[in-house]
Amino acid sequence: MDSTVLWSGDGVLVIGIAAVLPRAEARLRIRAAVREAAAQWLKLNSEAVSLESTPGAPPRLLLAGRTAGLSLTHDEGMSLAAIHLHGAVGIDVMRVQDIADWANLARDYLGSQVAQELAAGPASLRPAALARAWTAREAALKCAGLQLMEWDGIALDCHLQAVETPQNFVAMLATIRGQTRRV
Repeated sequence: MDSTVLWSGDGVLVIGIAAVLPRAEARLRIRAAVREAAAQWLKLNSEAVSLESTPGAPPRLLLAGRTAGLSLTHDEGMSLAAIHLHGAVGIDVMRVQDIADWANLARDYLGSQVAQELAAGPASLRPAALARAWTAREAALKCAGLQLMEWDGIALDCHLQAVETPQNFVAMLATIRGQTRRV
């Protein structure tokens, strides 16, 4: 069950594991994959790479004495990680599926404008549109160091980019504007 590089550029690496695993095992596997991928990417000894995690705070990746931004996300069947060498990063993944209470979910967490846009679009395209909006918001919140919360009207100044994923998933990557640079 190897990880796959899904995106690389601007000092950012996104890896994924596509497998249906219990959440605890998925967490362990993606963390191990992060250490392995970061060591290969940066040509470091794997012992020079470690993860630091404190409840309520974004995880951090320690790379031979320096710190890199790290974000992790899971949905049943998919785990992703994003590493950013030059600053904060957020990533989120969501399976595209019909959600019965999508209108309330969108209004409460994505704001009335997004809820109205989703309602105005074709019902057949709504699950994918909702997944794109949800992953964009959650990735931006993670990038800003914030936990998931109900809509507060605050726009987060992040650069958002869709990440191609296998199967029926949508993923979004967020970096703080102005923090990326070519390596």
